[in-house]
Amino acid sequence: MEKLKQLKNIFAEMDRALIAYSGGIDSTLVAKVAYDVLGDRALAVTAISPSLLPEDLEDARIQAADIGINHEEVITNEMANPNYTSNPVNRCYFCKSELHDTLKPLALERGYPYVVDGVNADDLQDYRPGIQAAKERGARSPLAEVGITKLEVRQIAKELGLPWWDKPAQPCLSSRFPYGEEITLAKLQRVGRGERYLRQLGLKNLRVRSVGDTAKIELPPEEIKPFILTTDLPQLVSTFQEFGFVYVTLDLEGYRSGKLNQVLSPEVLANR
Repeated sequence: MEKLKQLKNIFAEMDRALIAYSGGIDSTLVAKVAYDVLGDRALAVTAISPSLLPEDLEDARIQAADIGINHEEVITNEMANPNYTSNPVNRCYFCKSELHDTLKPLALERGYPYVVDGVNADDLQDYRPGIQAAKERGARSPLAEVGITKLEVRQIAKELGLPWWDKPAQPCLSSRFPYGEEITLAKLQRVGRGERYLRQLGLKNLRVRSVGDTAKIELPPEEIKPFILTTDLPQLVSTFQEFGFVYVTLDLEGYRSGKLNQVLSPEVLANR
């Protein structure tokens, strides 16, 4: 595939690279290609914070070990920044600022001239203020540079034999809150517990949105009816209330990536 060849050429020109590695399929593909080209001159680094599920961290560890790439973990402190916890429309900017303000000094200290991330070509079409924060700090996005879309990420990952090529997207837990609602550790934990519970029921593509004291469950539209017919709903409600929610609802529109951005004004979206 021509785009895979171009991706490899980018890493060959870098010589050494540090990958901002979340364990999602985008950054996992970047880590895989970087390791295939650079070997021990590539380093994957995962940021640990309350917005990352422990299960996702464990997945990242397993995947990195399977690839063979050197893998380290750092702690980020975005929760200490009120510009982040107040959850403004550009919350992601402050999250990625913290991430890259942590990774860039580490990269320079270790002799890695480049920090790269897993932003793909489709991400550039969405409202992602964090992309600007990464650019301001000199990070590169090889997938986007080559024009690789999310679908192509999965196709290339499958071609390379990565068993996680169809892994559902799992953005940080802070993306579960409507803009303007304060993000707290307790709220992140109850959202995480809710999503973990639903995963244990066998669901994969899902979100638990937190709106005040209400948990709003989002599932793919085709899974809504089977979910209602086969799930012990009273037990589910009781479990979510144990997690700290008061009310539990099901979004009848179904899961849609970036749904919370629909409230943003055209002016905000124009500045993405």
